[in-house]
Amino acid sequence: MMFQDRLDAARQLARALEAYRERNPLVLAIPRGAVPMARLIAQELGGDFDVVLVRKLRSPYAAEVAVGSVDESGWTYVAPHAASFGADQDYIAAEKHEQLLTIQSRRAQYTPIRPPIDPAGRIVIVVDDGLATGSTMIAALHGLRHRQPARLVCAVPGAAPDSLERVRPLADEVFCLSAPENFQAVGQFYRHFDQVEDDDVIALLGG
Repeated sequence: MMFQDRLDAARQLARALEAYRERNPLVLAIPRGAVPMARLIAQELGGDFDVVLVRKLRSPYAAEVAVGSVDESGWTYVAPHAASFGADQDYIAAEKHEQLLTIQSRRAQYTPIRPPIDPAGRIVIVVDDGLATGSTMIAALHGLRHRQPARLVCAVPGAAPDSLERVRPLADEVFCLSAPENFQAVGQFYRHFDQVEDDDVIALLGG
């Protein structure tokens, strides 16, 4: 399946999520790519929109490869393949510290005059623009579960099949529009896959 861009994918996800329309869902984006998507989905479903801050832990030798993730509370997921990519305990600790600093900086940038919207008792839909390793979604779902939502939903346009299966037990429901066996990268689902910048996120959250 190919989407024109993130907003096209968001419209199709919103249709898949139709059962949650007018049930006041809280739609949370994993920044930065999913932020415009989550905003549109929240508008379509008549819900609230915010971000959930998580960061991938990068491989020491290939920064684009995730060896785990960390959420805003400091909870850390370490992928089974981390050691084979050179990420030992000392490296994970240092990388976690660096990514937590980034999370703190983004929270100060993104929502400087208000706290995050409380997910307790809410239908919470977590949106990303795709799952490669699934690490950041795992951290997001884990952190949110401890904040006692009424229902926790994962929604993505596309995913690697094995990553989708790792994520599935952590959510009450998973929506994925495409999980091809020949998965290579999240960008393969989009004709246009432009970078989303911090300024774009700040504007969307403030709008």
